[in-house]
Amino acid sequence: MKAPHACEKLIQDLTHLGIENGDTLFIHSSFKSLGPVAGGAGTVISALAAAVGRDGLILMPSFSLLPSREERIASWNIGKTPSTVGWLTEFFRQMSDTYRSNHYSHAIAARGKDAQAFVADHLRLEGYESPWDQPPWGKTYGTHSPMFRAYKANAKLLMLGVDYESSTYVHFVEVMHWNKRLAEDPEAEYIRLKRSELGAFWDEVGRLRQGPVGDATCRLFRIKDYVDTLLEEVERNPESYVI
Repeated sequence: MKAPHACEKLIQDLTHLGIENGDTLFIHSSFKSLGPVAGGAGTVISALAAAVGRDGLILMPSFSLLPSREERIASWNIGKTPSTVGWLTEFFRQMSDTYRSNHYSHAIAARGKDAQAFVADHLRLEGYESPWDQPPWGKTYGTHSPMFRAYKANAKLLMLGVDYESSTYVHFVEVMHWNKRLAEDPEAEYIRLKRSELGAFWDEVGRLRQGPVGDATCRLFRIKDYVDTLLEEVERNPESYVI
């Protein structure tokens, strides 16, 4: 049986991939992809925290993606509703000193420097409209949402053992594209985009690093660069990416 990965090995892998002290790091993850880890999910979080250091911030989706909007609304409790997007995100959500934004479906969890403030304003109403906006919650991808803040902060996105089908930032591209179209036509329909095809485009033209963390195949890149590049490509060549 293969020896489990130790925390020190995971730190080494994360650092070699390009994660640095002081990074704001948004993570999509598959815990299983890492292979055996000594100490389990807690060791993975410790390794991530060590890689970004005391001045860093770790962000993870903490979404409640039940089948219907009604189910999501009825079950929402900021402190108790489980994350449905992977075991690592649910473990992270439940840790002490992890803070969660208040959104019935697209909550973000944060841990590290200024974590509480980073996720504090998800109830505010400024910024982009999206199909997930639902009173009394604020704009899902609005100006004060954690995902918008990570975009503006030039944060990094770590895809830990997952492919582009897990890239929620494609929704952010959809939202930006829709709001541009709404400014010209208030009746414009929301358009969903093909994540895998956009991911293949990004792999070809983007500034990203790829490598292993434990047994997981990973990608690391800047969120703003990714979003802006995909938005430009969708505006130039929409027929290739619209579902």
